[in-house]
Amino acid sequence: MDSLDMAGHLIRRLHQQSTQIFVQRTQAAGFDLTPVQFAALDAIRAHPATDQATVAEMIAYDRATIGGVIDRLEQKGWVRRVVSERDRRARELSLTTKGKRVLSALLPIVREVQDEILQSLSGPDQARFLKLARQVVRH
Repeated sequence: MDSLDMAGHLIRRLHQQSTQIFVQRTQAAGFDLTPVQFAALDAIRAHPATDQATVAEMIAYDRATIGGVIDRLEQKGWVRRVVSERDRRARELSLTTKGKRVLSALLPIVREVQDEILQSLSGPDQARFLKLARQVVRH
């Protein structure tokens, strides 16, 4: 099998393409963020007052580097970090009012990006691709 047709290479290329499309579309809309930052924002929205380690777990990101992601979101004024009342060592995360507005504006753009990433596939092929990708990721 040609190395360019191997799963690892194709997954890496798809990741590159999806990241490029994401960055282009979000920057064109006036937002400066990465797909990981978006995933963190959305996880915090869905689970307010959660801690960094839990956010890292929810988005399948490295616990050692999630702090930098959260730092950048906090610097942008999109996320607030407060000391947990339950565990003084932990920091609970929540979206600021600005963060909620940004996320609301981003959601339709990100949904469009998903369609663009898979535009070369028919509707049934897109559904099949997503089903198979979820199966591989969850295994």
